[in-house]
Amino acid sequence: MSIPALANTQFPDYSGPAKSRSAAARQDSTKTQQTGVSSQLSDEQLAQVQKLKTRDREVRAHEQAHLSAAGGLATGGAHFQYVTGPDGVRYATGGDVGIDTSEVSGNPQATLAKADTIRRAALAPAQPSGQDLSVAGQASAMAAKARAELLKSQQTPNSGQHLNVRA
Repeated sequence: MSIPALANTQFPDYSGPAKSRSAAARQDSTKTQQTGVSSQLSDEQLAQVQKLKTRDREVRAHEQAHLSAAGGLATGGAHFQYVTGPDGVRYATGGDVGIDTSEVSGNPQATLAKADTIRRAALAPAQPSGQDLSVAGQASAMAAKARAELLKSQQTPNSGQHLNVRA
């Protein structure tokens, strides 16, 4: 199961030749480009770049919150969806983090602990998305099932034997 970033906002993709360059080359040349490109962009494009920068920061912080809270349950790093801005720079506009949401077979206590971690990871961002809330709900259901199994296993079955209380 993946925990996605905030709902994807639609941004126009200004990709062109910059899309074929490596990420390192793009990042190295970004500072050089920004000075020259900024003066070539319209006010509307500059505003779009600011929105993209803000969105990029939000998405990265959102996914980092999931990763930090998930700990060992994360099945990898964050995956991002990118859009190329009018300045030729790629900005993250969406993302997700894979989380292992399976129950621990035969161990309701471990399943309960795992469900708690999943729930905390889903709700870790400052603004959980609808999908985050859904995952948290599924984790709560998993925890409730594990609690019920624990209670059932802790109850002593009535063997049908009677104690003689007469002395």
